Amino acid sequence: MKDAAAPAPQPTLLADYTPYPFAIDDVSLSFRLSPSATRVISRIAFRPNPEAKGPAPLRLDGEGLKLIWARIDGQEVSPEISATGLSVDAPEGAFVWEAEVEIDPSSNTALEGLYISNEMYCTQCEAEGFRKITYYPDRPDVMAPFSVDIHADVPMVRLSNGNPIDDGYYTSTWHDPHPKPAYLFALVAGNLSAHTDHFTTASGRRVELHIWVRSGDRDKCAYAMDALKRSMRWDEEVYGREYDLDVFNIVAVDDFNMGAMENKGLNIFNSKYVLASPETATDRDYDLIEGIIAHEYFHNWTGNRITCRDWFQLCLKEGLTVYRDQQFSGDMRSAPVKRIEDVLQLRARQFREDAGPLAHNVRPESYIEINNFYTATVYEKGAELIGMLRAIVGEDGWRAGCDLYFDRHDGQACTIEDWLAAFEDASGTDLSQFKRWYAQAGTPRLSIDVVAEGNGWTATARQNCAPTPGQPEKSPLPIPIKLALFAPDGTPLPAPGDTTTTEWTHLMTGPEEVIARGDTLFDGRPPILSALRGFSAPVILELAQSKADRLTLMAHDSDPFNRWEAGRSLAKEALVAMIVEGSEADPDWLTGLGAVLADDSLDPDFRALVLALPSEDDLAQTLYAAAHVPDPAAIHAATRRAAQAIAEAHEGVLARAYDAMAVPGLYSPDAGSAGRRSLRLAALRYLSHLDGGDRARALFDQRPNMTEELGAFGNLLRQGDGTAAAEFEARWRHDRLVMDKWFMLQVSEATPENAVATAETLTRHADFDWSNPNRIRSVIGGLIAGNPAGFHASDGSGYAFLADWLIRLDAKNPQTAARMSTAFETWRRYDADRQGLMLEALGRIAARPGLSRDLGEMVQRMRAG
Repeated sequence: MKDAAAPAPQPTLLADYTPYPFAIDDVSLSFRLSPSATRVISRIAFRPNPEAKGPAPLRLDGEGLKLIWARIDGQEVSPEISATGLSVDAPEGAFVWEAEVEIDPSSNTALEGLYISNEMYCTQCEAEGFRKITYYPDRPDVMAPFSVDIHADVPMVRLSNGNPIDDGYYTSTWHDPHPKPAYLFALVAGNLSAHTDHFTTASGRRVELHIWVRSGDRDKCAYAMDALKRSMRWDEEVYGREYDLDVFNIVAVDDFNMGAMENKGLNIFNSKYVLASPETATDRDYDLIEGIIAHEYFHNWTGNRITCRDWFQLCLKEGLTVYRDQQFSGDMRSAPVKRIEDVLQLRARQFREDAGPLAHNVRPESYIEINNFYTATVYEKGAELIGMLRAIVGEDGWRAGCDLYFDRHDGQACTIEDWLAAFEDASGTDLSQFKRWYAQAGTPRLSIDVVAEGNGWTATARQNCAPTPGQPEKSPLPIPIKLALFAPDGTPLPAPGDTTTTEWTHLMTGPEEVIARGDTLFDGRPPILSALRGFSAPVILELAQSKADRLTLMAHDSDPFNRWEAGRSLAKEALVAMIVEGSEADPDWLTGLGAVLADDSLDPDFRALVLALPSEDDLAQTLYAAAHVPDPAAIHAATRRAAQAIAEAHEGVLARAYDAMAVPGLYSPDAGSAGRRSLRLAALRYLSHLDGGDRARALFDQRPNMTEELGAFGNLLRQGDGTAAAEFEARWRHDRLVMDKWFMLQVSEATPENAVATAETLTRHADFDWSNPNRIRSVIGGLIAGNPAGFHASDGSGYAFLADWLIRLDAKNPQTAARMSTAFETWRRYDADRQGLMLEALGRIAARPGLSRDLGEMVQRMRAG
């Protein structure tokens, strides 16, 4: 007789939210650490929640716990225990729950809850990991102050949230006075060394700062510490938010599913986003460290002091905090370059998500596994909504609304409605239509037509959004459209009806409306419209403009984003023609590129962005949107031909840029130096098509810093250098983070024909540790994201390789497996043969017995789409 099939997981619905029946006044936890048998004693003071309806049994979440004993008000009880928690009758009024459980951190390969990484005890509790530590109401709207005792049988550093109360030889005590949900709990213990500093707040309080790392890594923490101190000062100056504890701790951990975690007073980071030295870290590494340090610190107010009522409100903390870290990075570096980079990320990840079976609202209405909704839609699109809100309420309304939100909701678990109400009350703006941005999935298309009418012209905009899973009908959204006008020679023109400005914003609210009118024509033609400046809304702009108009904007637009966007549009148009028609590179586009490259008045980093070709995945989506079936091999070949054409057309100016952009003296990660290196390496990439890699070899042997060494290494791999990989490995086999780069570049720079075989070979390398998420992402991510033509090989070998690894990973680390499975979300783009092969791979995964909720939900949604 066959066992009955396990019931299908049931979705959690936003509409079903009800408050937890109990409030918590105090939580005391005691840990006796042991690798395979850690004991946790909890003491929790409950009382009835006045916002809940009626009496209820005590229901606590718990997974994988061995209950030793449980008591209520000192009397032993025998709860009813299931795989997901326990239930027990609760007395009327206030009571104290106590329990002892045993857990096994050494076998926790999912890296969720309490686990061990390189002999270090570490926790990750967001979203629902605390239930793997002890029985507790593991939901974000249950907030309480925590006191924690940590005992170890050998001396080690022992850390938790809040302020240290006592630190003995074997036991440490911590107290966090600020009420927090369980997902913000953290514990770290191990043989750690600290890089220390301090910060004096605006009110004069001294805060001790510590970055805890393995002893050999302490000399790589200076930049992270500097970024932390700048973040703290910036949040005081820009948002008026001061830090609220006596100490702030950061810990670097090698085995971590995400980038970092904002636990109150004890941020835990993936090591790659803390450790940096000129010899081992690239400019991009420094950039990411700065941004992620800031992001997690800013969560202290937007996520910790004010948290989410439920996980459907995830964008409330993440979208807002992403927006804040983007602001910070723009202030620290080049704001225009940062904006372009952020939009590139949005289009590459979130627009792709919106266009496929994984499309969902910024605030979802249901989920099976909440870990699957830590998405680009929640984070990046959520940040774009914050930027639009700021544009709609204005600068004064923005600051007043933020201040009101912080004052009104400090110490609370809130909703999107609470957030928007603060701005409505502070600015008097009706945001009821704006709220649709949180409720509707998909990327709106904004079509603008500019036509001459008599002696003037009219610009008319239309918005529409294609159906997405579960949402066939869409309502009009408020879209702030920032605009400017230019004469054919590039001269800026005054705004219609306002000669005091050359830029204005039209807030579109209907499905179709006139957004501008003017009475100036040039030989019977309207002026050139620069629309959606600064990417003022997360939409797809459809604006028919001649090549001449776009070349004018590329050369003269005063908005850096739209200047870059004009060049991007020309590049895509040229490449699509090369792919579909087999034509040569457009000479007008090449001339425009050369003019930007040679303009020394422009930021080198900006010129490097203009010079970069659209990604192969971007081109595939562009072709698909234009009703072409993308051929990954043809896309790859066309981009190679385009690069060759750019190199041949501009060899002289590229060579001059390569030489002129060398940065003398000691390495510095500052924005100016990083921008020069960015342009230098962009030039090197093209010059390598002409010199066979001679410049790259000289730079690789010189090894001035990791940015240029790695850039040279990538060029050598691209040129088929047979010795570079072995040389790089011999230099850096002792450094795990540099070796991640070595693994990734070999896969991403392999020829499409050899990409899958290269990835397979590297998974058999002695240093390939598939229990480490960074190493998995370097090899498998190097294939699926870095080598699209190889992943989409026509024989399906890339799909089979990924499916094999997802099945294997799911048993060890479901979160990592689920996130990497999104490589299949674009299956509808491709030809029938590739579609069949991808669906076959998804079907093989779906048929695997014991599939996790994480991966199972993702596969189900992609197959249904």
